[in-house]
Order: sequence, then structure tokens, then C-alpha cells
Amino acid sequence: MTLHDRRARTFALTGVAGFIAPRHLKAIKETGNALVAAADPNDSVGVMDSYFPEADFFTEVERFDRHLDKLRRDGRGVDFVSICSPNYLHDAHIRMALRNGAHAICEKPIVLNPWNVDALSEIESETGRRVYTILQLRHHPAIIALRDRYSRGVMGAAGTATVASPIDIDVTYITSRGKWYHRSWKGNLEKSGGIATNIGIHFFDMLGWIFGGVRASIVHRRQDDCAAGVLELERARVRWFLSVNNDHLPEAQRVKGQRTYRSITIAGEELEFSDGFTDLHTVSYREILESRGYGLLDAKPSVEMVQAIRQAPLSPLTGDYHPLCQQVEAVTR
Repeated sequence: MTLHDRRARTFALTGVAGFIAPRHLKAIKETGNALVAAADPNDSVGVMDSYFPEADFFTEVERFDRHLDKLRRDGRGVDFVSICSPNYLHDAHIRMALRNGAHAICEKPIVLNPWNVDALSEIESETGRRVYTILQLRHHPAIIALRDRYSRGVMGAAGTATVASPIDIDVTYITSRGKWYHRSWKGNLEKSGGIATNIGIHFFDMLGWIFGGVRASIVHRRQDDCAAGVLELERARVRWFLSVNNDHLPEAQRVKGQRTYRSITIAGEELEFSDGFTDLHTVSYREILESRGYGLLDAKPSVEMVQAIRQAPLSPLTGDYHPLCQQVEAVTR
């Protein structure tokens, strides 16, 4: 079976009770394919009735793995396993997919540490199956236009790319979460990778995709509820601030009762990309099914970024830093 086969593909899915799973279920449905099995320790999975009510369901991943193996041995092995489980399980569930002769489609972060990417590349070679990840911002029209504008530098009068001064960028993303967040796996550094990984990795991937590799990274805040720093890329200098704390919201948003604030300014100009997110998972699936999806090597740079952020020493608020850092007391973890 090649990815270009036109028959309907069969899918299995881990983490079907999670927040992101419905986007994957919708993408599988909208691309004309079928979910035959799903797994999650939580059995609150009524969402499956809206998409694939006939799919087998397991609350133990061991039985799910056994089921996939039986399907494979009966000549009915699944073509893809979509992975929506907690971050720390991605590596194990990708390996399970490949062992069962399926390609893997994994949510971000594809793994928590860059050396896991290298190990999975070896298993890809051994099994002949591919590992794909969902980097949906790369399919957003506004982001694509931004990359076309900046990725090759500023065009000179002769039509050749010239090296310009680094572009100043501010990234602010505050998405309020309740007390449950810190009691769940998302609040556990070893399981989620922390704030920068859990809610920021898609921004870091986008920035690296557009503005090039990392030259330097400074971390000013790294706490249970927020993180901040300065990232120097080949063509940009990024001041970033990420938070799940409602108290960090700007006053204007709090007065309106809003619980989320997202702002990206590039050279003083606000980037507007609030719309156009609805179908990006489906677009990602279509690209994967046509062998144009993003794989391990595409995902590795952002995994390296956030892993470095987790381990970097904290720097004092001197020189350049995100202005919201002043509102947050430094807490050493």
C-alpha cells in the first residue's frame, strides 16, 4: 500500500477522549476515510457517535495494541494511527503504530526530546512506515503569505535577496486555564514539557519555519503558569510571553470577560490570523494522504527550541525582554 492509493484508508486513534481528538475525527471523516478502532483510559467518548459509532473502543492501550496486531495478522491492518494522547506518550504510541505496520499521524509536540526524533527515524527506516505531525499553522494562508514575504530576506533593487537587520517580533499568548490544568498531565513538566511546549510549540515552529534557525535563546520566566524569553533567529529577534494565568490578561480583555489573548506583532505591524483555523487539520490530513505531509525532520527544530527553553538558566530582566515579564514575579523551579 502506498499513500497514493485511492481506496479509503483505515485509521485507529489514541487519546480519543481528549480536547484535540474531534479535529482528527472530523479530518478522517472529511477525507473520506474510516476509523475502525480508538483507545483512551477515559470512557467519556460520546463524540465518536457523531463520526464513527461503529469503531471498536478500548480503555486499555494493551488491548488496543493487541487488536491492531490481530487486524494486521488477518490481513486487515490499519493504514494510519492518529495520536492525540498526552505529550509524554507520543513516542511510545508512534512506535506502537509503526510496529503494527501503520503510518503515524501525531499531534504536536511530536515528542518531548530531540533525541527521540532520531530514534524514530531509525524505526521508520526499519519498518518502511512514515511518521507525520500536525503543523497546521504552516497551512494557514496568512502564515504562508508571511513566509513568502520574509523567508528569503528583503529583495533588493536588482531582484536579489539581501540580508537585512533582524526583524523585531513580539509574541503574546495567554489562554486562561482553571485549577484543573495544574492537576492534569498538562501541569506536569515531565508529562507535558511545560508551558513553552504545551501551548507554545506551534508558535515556535511557525517562527522557525519563516525566520530561520536559532542563533541564541534567553529565558526570563519559566514557571508553572507562564514562560517568557527572547529568541534570536536568523532573520528575527522574538520577545515571547506564554501564560495560562487569567491574571496576566491585559485589562481590556479582563473587562470584556475574555479569557484568551493572542497577539503577534512583526516590525510593529499586528499579524491578523484569527480566521481560517476551522479546516486546517483536514488540510493537514489531505496533504499527508498525498505524501506531502510534514515529518520528523520538519518537527525537530521546534522540539529542540522548547527542550532548550526547559533547560536554560533564567536570566535577569536586563536589556531586552517582553514587557509582561515585569508583571510576573520570578519563581525558581
